[in-house]
Amino acid sequence: MEFTENKPIYKQIVAYFYSQILTKEWPDQERVPSVREVAVLMEVNPNTAMRAFHELQEKDILYNKRGVGYFVADDAFKKVKAIKREEFIEIKLPALINDMNQLDLSFSDLEKLYKTQKTEK
Repeated sequence: MEFTENKPIYKQIVAYFYSQILTKEWPDQERVPSVREVAVLMEVNPNTAMRAFHELQEKDILYNKRGVGYFVADDAFKKVKAIKREEFIEIKLPALINDMNQLDLSFSDLEKLYKTQKTEK
């Protein structure tokens, strides 16, 4: 995984977990890779990976079965979706609106672009 410099690495690992859960690659009750496996896979220090796991546990996205591993919580999909929605509304949407204003794009322009993108998929 390639990391960006504008966000802590452990937060980018958390975002990867969110993506895996939202795309249902990791459904509820699914065992996820261990801290060590994540550290090796992403070429990071195990402490960095552990920090991501701690955050995910604090948010009740993952839980640990002692001696077995980490698992996706029952309502993780719903929680992650709420977290990502809030992030979009508070961070990405204001940036999008600012860009639209600077580029003289209207919401109807955006709607047309959205419909074009949606039909292409």
